[in-house]
Amino acid sequence: MYHLVCVHCGATYPADEIIYNCKKCGHLLAVKYPLEEITVKRATWNVRPLSVWRYKELLPVHIEPVSLYEGGTPLYHLKRLGDEMGLKYLYAKHEGMNPSGSFKDRGMTVGVSMALQLKKKSVACASTGNTSASLAVYAAKAGIPAVVLLPAGHVAVGKIAQALMHGAKVISIRGNFDRALEMVHELCLTHGLYLLNSINPYRLEGQKTIGFEAIDQMGGVPDRFVLPVGNAGNISAVYKGLLELEALDFIDQLPKMTGIQATGSSPLVRAIKENLPVVVPEEHPETLASAIRIGAPVNAEKALVAIRKTGGTAESVTDDEILAMQRDLARKEGIGVEPASAASVAGIRKLVEMGAIDHDERIVCVVTGHLLKDPDTVIKQCKPPTEIDADLPSLLSALHL
Repeated sequence: MYHLVCVHCGATYPADEIIYNCKKCGHLLAVKYPLEEITVKRATWNVRPLSVWRYKELLPVHIEPVSLYEGGTPLYHLKRLGDEMGLKYLYAKHEGMNPSGSFKDRGMTVGVSMALQLKKKSVACASTGNTSASLAVYAAKAGIPAVVLLPAGHVAVGKIAQALMHGAKVISIRGNFDRALEMVHELCLTHGLYLLNSINPYRLEGQKTIGFEAIDQMGGVPDRFVLPVGNAGNISAVYKGLLELEALDFIDQLPKMTGIQATGSSPLVRAIKENLPVVVPEEHPETLASAIRIGAPVNAEKALVAIRKTGGTAESVTDDEILAMQRDLARKEGIGVEPASAASVAGIRKLVEMGAIDHDERIVCVVTGHLLKDPDTVIKQCKPPTEIDADLPSLLSALHL
């Protein structure tokens, strides 16, 4: 049986104890499996459909999971963009192709399933958008109430629409995401709701399967794994999963974990570049990439370890660089993503320009959410449709034919 362990002091807790931080030192928790007792073979996984639950032996759920067939997302070879950057092996793992349109579904299928397994009757989260949408979807599937707190005026309309349509109780606060997380954390501790932000160690177990799938799709371990960083749950989760695969002798090397943040919201980048022991929060994070507009990443401690232990790095990109890559992914590769998603590939472009990337590296960039998550930002970047009279001469004139 797995148990919970503090990532800082090593204190352990039973699997069924509903706890989000270590009671001894206050640091984060992780799920620890008895890997020496796990006998699953790679061949067993290989005959199952590519999905989160393909890897059920390394997941904590023992009941029938709350699932909408999440995972199995495509891995695209970015040939045109790779040629421009001088990278032959540049790939994008498109997590926007999950049921609710973002990678959050991997965590929520596990998190909401754990809520039922632990006999919880309602779930809650704070969100910059995607978490709220995913929680609402999976809570609806499970038939339990969901409460989401959002920073007022800072969440893309597509994400709010999803949370509302799927029946969540949506509350906007006059404050930023970090304050919303503090409030919902306190709500869950005092009133018994089950917290499903990435502070919940079980939710991250689902997100680690991004790395499992990418390795299976590539037929081996990439040299570098690149992820946008907001709360730093994804980069932490993927790293943890890769360590488990290594311990099981399923892989014999680890990729360089690389985190990309927006310039106006980059506390992790500053910690890496200045070799700080901890991440110093930014009180007023700003970027149009709302999904990564987070000044105090709750999983920063884990993310620093992931980057440093693998010889990876962290870099920031401007909003203009993010938007340029969002357009390039759409127009040169046919891949539509929300702004935060484009940050990972924009970061690789910047690292190449800095001379920090080996041109023979096999690189997987995670693009985390679908284009239609943030339609307002898309519309603002594009020219409006050309309006003409309903006759052929007008059409030919508009087409300059």
